[in-house]
Amino acid sequence: MRVKSMKSGVRKTRKSGIEYEVGSGNVFADLGLPEASDLLVKARLTNIINEEIKRQGLTQAEAARILRVNQSEVSRLMRSFGSFSLTRLMIFLNRLGRNVEIIVPPAGRSKKPAQTLVKAA
Repeated sequence: MRVKSMKSGVRKTRKSGIEYEVGSGNVFADLGLPEASDLLVKARLTNIINEEIKRQGLTQAEAARILRVNQSEVSRLMRSFGSFSLTRLMIFLNRLGRNVEIIVPPAGRSKKPAQTLVKAA
């Protein structure tokens, strides 16, 4: 299936004629939400926390004991990240035995806006 670019950013497949829009890589920005890059970072950290809880085979009660929160907060964390700060999410990762590494490289000459990236190792 070949794709051709259109002026508006909408793309159309030649074979089926179905139009679709290519996302930016940040669903929160695509939805026009404020602080979209912060929301994406929080979502990725939350996802890593949830994956680690599953990897360790923890119940919500066991995770709550390790994270030093109550079980209802673990339940909320598994459904959403909205009320947790970036700092608190990083502390949760540490309590689960995961390192959090923050690297601030020198500014580049690119005209692209700076961004915050989360990569799980």
